[in-house]
Amino acid sequence: MNKINIKMKRFLQVAIALLIGFSLQAQDAKKAKELLDEVSAKVKSYNNIVIDFKYSLNNPKENINQESKGNVALQGNLYNLNFMGVTKIFDGKKVYTVVPEDEEITVANFDPKDENAITPNKMLTFFNTGYKYAWDIPQNLKGRKIQYIKLTPNSSKDQRKEILVGIDVQTKHIYTVIEVGKNGTKTTLTVNSFKTNQPLSKNHFTFTKSKYPNYYINKLD
Repeated sequence: MNKINIKMKRFLQVAIALLIGFSLQAQDAKKAKELLDEVSAKVKSYNNIVIDFKYSLNNPKENINQESKGNVALQGNLYNLNFMGVTKIFDGKKVYTVVPEDEEITVANFDPKDENAITPNKMLTFFNTGYKYAWDIPQNLKGRKIQYIKLTPNSSKDQRKEILVGIDVQTKHIYTVIEVGKNGTKTTLTVNSFKTNQPLSKNHFTFTKSKYPNYYINKLD
């Protein structure tokens, strides 16, 4: 076999390997997106969702290691969030932020057109657009199979290097979300309890001023 044929053979081998690799990546991306779509559909099918969660932030370079717990109730876009000693209530029009430590309440209008507005509901469906998808490792957790999907932001301006979404394969519920920042910061949100269609009171997503008689109310236009 002459040198030209040898080079041609090697070129074909490399080309075929690359094509197979790209094909497998495309299949994995499709499989990952399909699982995430199932998660989104499941979330939208419930009347309400109540979640207890643990949140941790770690940055070895800055010697930061923090942990806290919280809970949130969701009904459509409405939410009642308790986290780090602060309560946030969204009644569909305004966001009320209650800070007991300062005895202060901030009231702000909600702009549905603001794509940057973060709501707890978006945290369960944030992955629908703006990312490249990859099928990652599975994990067995006390009999539960958790499948990880790796998301890579499309925007180079995004300060997150990657996001790992751990999904309970049986329930199609999110178990954990791990964000790795370009600066080395790692944040992890782990769901301790995921309950659906709970008997919530009528005013669960309503701010009741009478509960905070001595609080200063700061209204933002």
